[in-house]
Amino acid sequence: ATGPGGTSTRDVTITVTSAEAPPPPAPVTSESVTDMINNDVHDAYYDYDKSDIRDDARAVLTSDADVLKKVFQKDATVNVMVEGHCDERGSAEYNLALGDRRATAAKDFLVQLGVPADRLKTISYGKERPQCTDATEECYQKNRRAHFSVAQ
Repeated sequence: ATGPGGTSTRDVTITVTSAEAPPPPAPVTSESVTDMINNDVHDAYYDYDKSDIRDDARAVLTSDADVLKKVFQKDATVNVMVEGHCDERGSAEYNLALGDRRATAAKDFLVQLGVPADRLKTISYGKERPQCTDATEECYQKNRRAHFSVAQ
C-alpha cells in the first residue's frame, strides 16, 4: 500500500470456506383422522331418560360436524361410529334401546348439518361402557352421551 505516509508491503492469506447447508425443513406432520376424532370431536350429553338433543349438545354437534366433514375430505375411506351410552340406572335392555335412540339422534342431527349419512354408523352400548362409576348425578351425566370413534 502506498500513501502520504510511505509504502508498506505485507502478505495476507484469506481462506474462504463455504457455509454448511441449512438443515432441511422439518416435515409437515398432518394430524391423522383418528387424532382429529379423538382430539377435536366431542361428546354430546343427554338428560336423564331422554334422547332429544339439548341446546349445549347442539353447539357441540355443530362443531363436531365441521370436524367430521374435514375428516371425510381427508380420508375417503374412513367411517365414524356414533356410540350411544347411558348411565347405570334402568335395565340393560332399556338402556340399549335408549343408547340406540341417542346415537341415532346425534347422527340425524349431524346429517342435517351436511355430514354424509353413509359415513356414520351407530351402535348402542347402553350402560356397558361407563365413563364414570360413581353413584352421583355428576357421574351419571358423564355417562349419558353420544361418543365418536373411528369405525373398524
